[in-house]
Amino acid sequence: MSDNMSAPILPASQNSKQVMWQTPVTKPAETKTIVYQSDVMNQLMKMVERVAPSQANVLVLGESGTGKELIARSVHDKSNRRNRPFVAINCGALREALLESELFGHEKGSFTGAYTKKIGLAEAANGGTLFLDEIGELAQGVQAKLLRFLQEGEIYRVGGKDPIQVDVRVICATNRDLEKEVATGNFREDLFYRINTIAVSVPPLRRRKEDIPALINHFLTVGGYQNLNRGRTMDAEAMKLMQAYEWPGNIRELQNVCERLQILSEGHTIMLNDVPEHISSPEQKDNTGEYDPGMTLAELEKRFIIKALNYFEGNKTQAANALGITIKTLYNKLHEYGEFDKFAVHSRPIKE
Repeated sequence: MSDNMSAPILPASQNSKQVMWQTPVTKPAETKTIVYQSDVMNQLMKMVERVAPSQANVLVLGESGTGKELIARSVHDKSNRRNRPFVAINCGALREALLESELFGHEKGSFTGAYTKKIGLAEAANGGTLFLDEIGELAQGVQAKLLRFLQEGEIYRVGGKDPIQVDVRVICATNRDLEKEVATGNFREDLFYRINTIAVSVPPLRRRKEDIPALINHFLTVGGYQNLNRGRTMDAEAMKLMQAYEWPGNIRELQNVCERLQILSEGHTIMLNDVPEHISSPEQKDNTGEYDPGMTLAELEKRFIIKALNYFEGNKTQAANALGITIKTLYNKLHEYGEFDKFAVHSRPIKE
C-alpha cells in the first residue's frame, strides 16, 4: 500500500480528436493502493503519516464505500507493527453471540456446536493491529467486553475463566455519528472515548472528484477483467460524465461501475454511450414527490428502500451503501416488507 501521490493524469495528445486518459504509474509490488491527487486526500494521508508511529487507538470516520479499511491498513503498514498481523472483522455482519466468539474465541464445550477450542481474532492479531469495521453496530453486551479488553489488555474466551494477555493496536471504523449514538444510549460513552483517541475522516468521493480519472484508470488496469482486452481506456466525454456524477456509493460504487463497463463495452475504449443511464441522466432517477399526509414514515422508508434497489438494479450491496445502512439491516427490512424474494441474489428485481 502506498500513500504516494499519483502523477497528474494528462491527455495523451492535445491535438487528437478523442482525448484518452493515461494510467497512473504504481509500484509493481503494491497490491493495495490508495489512488489520489486531491488536496483533501493529501491532507488525510499526512495525518496517517503522523498517527501511524504511535500506539494510539484510531477511529476512522466516513460514509460507506469511501475506503476506510484501506486507511486502516495504511496506518498499520506505516507503524512499527507492519510485520505483524492485520486482522479485520465486520461488527455489523454477525449476531451478538457469534461476534463475541469470533472476536474473543471460545473454549471447547462452551456452547452447542463448540466442539473444539477456537482462537479469537483479537488473539490472532497479537502484536499487530485489530480492525473493527462498523463499530457502531456492536450490541451493548459486546461493547462492555470490548471496553474491558481495551482497558485491561486481556480477553476471556467464551466459556473460559483465565484471562489471556493480548497486545494489539485497535483501529475502528464507522459510517455512523457515534456522538448521536452515545446521546441516544445506543453506544457506550466510555467506549466511545476509549476508541476515539485520534479520529480521521475519509472524504466522500463527491468531495474529491479530481481523483476520479486516476481511480477509474486504476480499476480498469488492475481489476479482475483486464484480460478481456477491452474497456481499458475511457473517452474524455465519458470521463466528464463520470466526474459529474455524485457517486452516493462512493469508491465501491465507482469500482463496480468500472467492472461493468469493462465487461459490457464493445471496444478498447469506453465511449459516451457505454456509460450507464443513471450516471448519464441522473435527473431521470429523481422521483421525489410532494408531501403526502396519508403516508406514514414506515411506508416512506419502505418505498425509499425499494427505489434504491431498483436504482441499483437489484444490487443489495450498492443499495445498502447508498442508503447508509448495513447489508444485514437491508436484509431485515426486505424480510419485514415481504419483498426479499423479489430481490433474489444476483438477479434484477422482478417487474410487477
